Amino acid sequence: MSENRERILKLQEKMQELNIDMYLVPTADFHQSEYVGDYFKARKWLSGFSGSAGTLLVTDDQAYLWTDGRYFTQAAKQMEGTTVELMKMREPGVPTIEEYLEEHLPENGVIGFDGRVVSMGEGLGYETIARKKN
Repeated sequence: MSENRERILKLQEKMQELNIDMYLVPTADFHQSEYVGDYFKARKWLSGFSGSAGTLLVTDDQAYLWTDGRYFTQAAKQMEGTTVELMKMREPGVPTIEEYLEEHLPENGVIGFDGRVVSMGEGLGYETIARKKN
């Protein structure tokens, strides 16, 4: 089993323990920088993808990485052998993170994330989605 898969499994165990249905890991620091220091590279540590733009979403049984066209090839190569599914942003048939959350967050579901690295706008968007699901 890959190191990344083991790390995601440990996160999923913690999510179950805390009753979190979906956990978001963006590429950002406390100042919303795209290029972050090592301390803030949780998404890379979990998924193996080192590009400067991407968001990892972990559910109870799966992990997905959204990134843009600059990184499709790199992400696919770096995540080879993991169970993280590449979500190619702005490609036909690929939902946005928000659309995915709206469709898959269960009723009374909980979205988790480190609020220090999520922008106010993103956080409010996630709150709106969560409210729809109570």
